[in-house]
Amino acid sequence: MTAEAAEKLPEFFDLDGEFARSNVQEVLDKLDRELVGLAPVKQRIREIAALLLVDKARRTLGLETEPPTLHMSFTGNPGTGKTTVALRMAEILKNLGYIRQGHMVSVTRDDLVGQYIGHTAPKTREVIKKAMGGVLFIDEAYYLYKPENERDYGQEAIEILLQVMENNRDDLVVILAGYANRMEIFFQSNPGFRSRIAHHIDFPDYSEGELLNIAKLMVEKQQYKLTSEAEKVLKDYIPRRMRQPHFANARSVRNAIDRAKLRQANRLFGSKNRTKLTKADLTTIEAEDLLQSRVFNAVNPDK
Repeated sequence: MTAEAAEKLPEFFDLDGEFARSNVQEVLDKLDRELVGLAPVKQRIREIAALLLVDKARRTLGLETEPPTLHMSFTGNPGTGKTTVALRMAEILKNLGYIRQGHMVSVTRDDLVGQYIGHTAPKTREVIKKAMGGVLFIDEAYYLYKPENERDYGQEAIEILLQVMENNRDDLVVILAGYANRMEIFFQSNPGFRSRIAHHIDFPDYSEGELLNIAKLMVEKQQYKLTSEAEKVLKDYIPRRMRQPHFANARSVRNAIDRAKLRQANRLFGSKNRTKLTKADLTTIEAEDLLQSRVFNAVNPDK
């Protein structure tokens, strides 16, 4: 930097003012409203936001700084909020000026990998083109790598992604997501991905109490309400469902609420008073709407 350029630099950087102008706190507050619990995850997101603000301050005051590596890995079981956090992360990165558009493109292996020679590269590049200026979220990323199949085209997609993650890191953030154990095997087999990812965030499973709060928030958001007996049944339902196969945290709770609404609709349609339904009738979920779940009969759990 020349002496003349140095003289034009500001003497200080208003960190509080920049934080307020970026509206990052609004995004963090939105994340708190959307997701119950996940305190370690939310703390990591705040820490990343703080890192980016300090990096911006250093650049503004003429200090040496390299473009931060922002590619991430989100690991955890289904229904733990990975996609929602990725969406909010895109907003934060946009607000702080690290990506141009702040949109998120969510894909799986099928969106990237072709079925014949010459098909994978254009598919992968088209997805990357759509994601440029934003976040590319690759769910169950380990399915890109299938070493048992010598003719698999996933490796071609991996090589293109690695190149873009290195050469276009100032215009694209890639987030890989999936089960923790499978992601670890994937990184061991593909060290190029591990070396390009700076932030590894683990999403814990929800507790029984957190899942109950999630269910109540879902019900309220959809303008329904639980009777006191229905809430007791739901409280009993959650630990039973957690012990059953294919449990998916908040996703399983959402499915349970959706089925309760279905049973409520059938109950109302079968009632004798269906020509004079009140708002209370239409918004109330009764205990019987939940008790019909197969979870209580220990036969093939709801999925």
